Amino acid sequence: MALTKADLVNQLYESEVLTKAQAVEAVETVIEVIKETLEDGENVLISGFGKFTVKDKRARRGRNPHTGEDLMLAPRRVVTFKPSGVLRDKINNG
Repeated sequence: MALTKADLVNQLYESEVLTKAQAVEAVETVIEVIKETLEDGENVLISGFGKFTVKDKRARRGRNPHTGEDLMLAPRRVVTFKPSGVLRDKINNG
């Protein structure tokens, strides 16, 4: 099961620190800041969690799996995530 934005909002709300509206605004704001930072080509480092980076992929040769036809895939930018050592340890050691 995936953790959704609604789940994050509910967890903040259930902590009784924020109202439901404040929790929604906090989650939306954090996600928007992360998106804008990545769109600008900058990295996002969240200590104890990990690092989101934007990488440029070159154009490359591909193949249509349905027809078998060769084609060129356009260059693109992708987001990668590298977990911090703390998160990796928690995942691996329970």
